[in-house]
Amino acid sequence: MDFIEIIKSIIIGFVQGITEWLPISSTGHMILLDEFIKLNITRSFLDLFLVVIQLGSILAVIYLYFNRLNPLSSKKNKLQKKETISLWLKVIVGCLPAGIIGFLFDDFIHEKLYNPIIVSVILIFYGILFIVIESKNKNFSINKISELDYKTAFFIGFFQALALIPGTSRSGATIIGASILGASRNVAAEYSFFLAIPIMFGASGFKFLKYIIKVGLNFSATELSILFWGMLSAFLVSVLAIKFLINYIKNHNFKPFGYYRIALGIIVLLYFTIFD
Repeated sequence: MDFIEIIKSIIIGFVQGITEWLPISSTGHMILLDEFIKLNITRSFLDLFLVVIQLGSILAVIYLYFNRLNPLSSKKNKLQKKETISLWLKVIVGCLPAGIIGFLFDDFIHEKLYNPIIVSVILIFYGILFIVIESKNKNFSINKISELDYKTAFFIGFFQALALIPGTSRSGATIIGASILGASRNVAAEYSFFLAIPIMFGASGFKFLKYIIKVGLNFSATELSILFWGMLSAFLVSVLAIKFLINYIKNHNFKPFGYYRIALGIIVLLYFTIFD
């Protein structure tokens, strides 16, 4: 039985690792996945698990971009170290809106907005938005993250805050916002990756703290195994997903993700309308 639960956690981590970085909404996929693959754990531990496995995805970003994100790297000269510090400051500025709003309204969002109808509508809405934005020919004014100023970084952060609404996709909202504000696809995608580090570390830590206050540190061996294998699966798949997205956007736009979101939104809506 424990082995079966571990296999389930690996599958969930696999899906999370893909959908966290591609702009297609991890929530929309998790809602469907939960209908077919149910872990034999408590509701409170499941809530913890779904957030904590995101740490595996975040570790993938740190692994792939470690040198670029490390201001103390011996491989960098003084100017490069200064640019790295500037990058982190832009990330912090970009995380402020989502961090504050998420902290204040986490319970409300989870209780009132986390339902299949809202998720499906948001999936479809942002899918259409992707298609509309990509249909417009535009010249990007920001082609390197070093060209991203603090004001623009802050406004992109407001778009990231929209992802607190289930079905939006954190990477999707950030990429759309960055594109509207003049960032190239590559800058939008990479800045989205970097913004995820403090936001998802913060969300995981906050959720873990709430769980500890409510339940305590009484994890069973099975629960620890579920967390470990879920995180490992999310990490390995995230590495591949991030590499895929960076290579993909070199020669393609985000329209296919828009069509995919619309199709997924319709599937979620029909499934829960018929079977709920």
